[in-house]
Amino acid sequence: MKPCLPQEIAPVDAAQAALTAQCLGPWSNQLMAYFLTLRAETDAALAPRFPWAGGKAYPYGRCEEITQDLYARLAQRLARPSDPVTQALHDFVAQGGIVRSIWGVLREQYFQNALQFGGLYVDVSNDTVFVTKPQVEILPINECGLVAVRDLAHFRQTAERYWHATVYANHLAPTLAPLLPVITVSPGKLQPGLQSACDYMIDLMRRDAFVQAEAWLREGPVPPPELQLPDLPADLRAWTTDTRQEAVLACQRARAAGCQHDANWRSARVMDYLRSVGASKTGAGGTP
Repeated sequence: MKPCLPQEIAPVDAAQAALTAQCLGPWSNQLMAYFLTLRAETDAALAPRFPWAGGKAYPYGRCEEITQDLYARLAQRLARPSDPVTQALHDFVAQGGIVRSIWGVLREQYFQNALQFGGLYVDVSNDTVFVTKPQVEILPINECGLVAVRDLAHFRQTAERYWHATVYANHLAPTLAPLLPVITVSPGKLQPGLQSACDYMIDLMRRDAFVQAEAWLREGPVPPPELQLPDLPADLRAWTTDTRQEAVLACQRARAAGCQHDANWRSARVMDYLRSVGASKTGAGGTP
């Protein structure tokens, strides 16, 4: 079995299932109120910072920001348990219970961030696509409907469905193309986006040594001449007129150099990406 990628649901074996039942089962009726309290704290902090996304009011499109902020608040509580539910969660972790941030495609409809607690799926941003839904959803992990993105075709299908995006091959920033091979253009979004700068998708591209990224860059739709990435630094732009070939060669050269195994190379490319978007960065789980 391949090791889990970042943000991928971890398998729930018999030991994890038993630990979930033992430590968290007795508190199942209290967990919803517990996470709603954390969510209220997160909303108080984030709503003033992110009032709008895609032309819609907070919390729309902010599943990544909400999940990350709440996860950080939870970590602070777990470091100093002061109530029975936090103590139960602390004991679960101390005994080897899995706690991780997860991301994927929810019920084949949209990208979603959530949290995994052993055999439990806890979506603390359940209302960020349909704002009339409950803020928090807690389900057995095998009933949640969240699946890992299988490949770039699955990513493209979801981006088109969720974001109503038009999807192109990334021929505009060739040095980033091995990790970020997709460009999306979405209604209501002022600028096109390089996709996808979430840990899962970046490492999915690395896992096959950029083979599927190269295939997409060779065969995917070519960006129209008028499409630009206006904030892209000059050193990240294409150097030749054959931008498709330049992007394909970037994958081949990265593979030949073993960059798929090089954490420093990965970090450098992510920093290049952040230079290209500055403070406007959003992850694949939220707005495109």
